[in-house]
Formats: sequence, structure tokens, C-alpha cells
Amino acid sequence: MSDYKVLTFDCYGTLIDWEAGIWDAYQPLLMANNRSDIPREVALESHAVLESEQETDTPKMLYTDVLKYTHKAFAAKFNLQATEQLDLDFGNSIQHWPTFPDTADALRFLKTRYKLVILSNVSRDGFAASNRKLGVEFDAIYTAEDIGSYKPAAVNFEYLFARLDSDLGLEKADILHTAQSLFHDHVPAKKFGLANAWIDRRRLSESGAWGATAKVEQRPDIDFMFFSMGEMAEAVKKESS
Repeated sequence: MSDYKVLTFDCYGTLIDWEAGIWDAYQPLLMANNRSDIPREVALESHAVLESEQETDTPKMLYTDVLKYTHKAFAAKFNLQATEQLDLDFGNSIQHWPTFPDTADALRFLKTRYKLVILSNVSRDGFAASNRKLGVEFDAIYTAEDIGSYKPAAVNFEYLFARLDSDLGLEKADILHTAQSLFHDHVPAKKFGLANAWIDRRRLSESGAWGATAKVEQRPDIDFMFFSMGEMAEAVKKESS
């Protein structure tokens, strides 16, 4: 891992516990409809499909609105009565999504070894709310709002390469792309020949449970795999000691 100069991160699912945030944000809708029969995993997997469809259909839509319409579609899928306010509240829920407990300490250490860059499927305001919890200053932040599309679209990675070159003087060979989502990140990263580190937070490699991330038919090649950012930071420490 010492061969690389920059870690490019997905944020949600990797640094921020978006599944906990999403599940919490669905609770007002479920409570309003007196529905306790929808399991967490079913809700998360349904969300993954609906959100991905919305992002594909409306690539220039702000992520807060993507969430709003995903919430509306979720309600329709499960025959729930939603309101405009419930949809709006869900769309604005990013600010409440928690970090994983190991994230801030891991990032602070990794910042001493690498440049840190965000490539995320959110709006600038949405990431700013999360950034206050992450404990480091990133060297660059590129969002779906900046790019006008959502990962796994190739244009998001093309934008990343162009900006890393112009902003930081970095090339593809310098990048270790670090993310939880196979669908959003590792499949397209490998198509571009990037080295990658899979942060398998939900132990998909063991359980086969996909959660809030859309499924892929074939798992891409993985260069490094860890179950947390803390594990990754420890591996870097050992390698550099």
C-alpha cells in the first residue's frame, strides 16, 4: 500500500454509516403507517434498487431530491401513505447519518501517509454536513453535483482523473480507490485499471447480504480487503514500521 500517493474515497457506506442513517430515516414513515413488519434488510435492499433507478433516470438531480423521490417510491412499493413533509425530511436526513466509530481516527492517521480525496454520490451541502464529523481536511472533494452524474457512471471517474491531474499533479498509478460499494465503486474502478481497497463493512464477502448497495453479478478483482477503516489504518502502520 505504500506504493500509492492518494486514497480516493467513497464516503457513504465507507466512512459514514449510511445504512444506519437510511434505516433511521425510514422510521417516521413506518411509524406513521403502523408497519413493523418490514425487516431492516428488506428495506435496505429495496432502497438500493430504488435509489439506483432514480440516479440513473435523473443524473443531474441533487442527492437530497434523489432521496426524496426514493422515499416516495419506497412508500408506493410497500403501500404506505407518505406526505410531502415526510419525503422532504428523508431527503434532508444526510446531516443525521452517523460516522462509523473507527473512521475519524483512521483518517487522521492515513492523512499522515497519503493525500485524501472524496468521490461521492452526494451534493456539496450534503457532504459538508458529513465532513464536519470526519476529523480531517480532505485534499479534494468531488461530488455528483460537481460532475452532473452518479457513480458507477464512467464520467465520474474520468472527472476524478482529470481533476487529480490538474489539481494535485497525480496520475492513475498513484491512486488506491477505497470504498465499500462494489456496484458504485469497485466495478467501475477496475474497468479503469485502478488499484482498490474494499472496505467490506457489512462482511458481504462472508454473508452475501447486500444491504443498501445495489448488487453486481460478478465480484471484481480486489487488491486489498479490510472489514473497517481501522483495519486498513493498522495494515498501513505495520507496513511502514
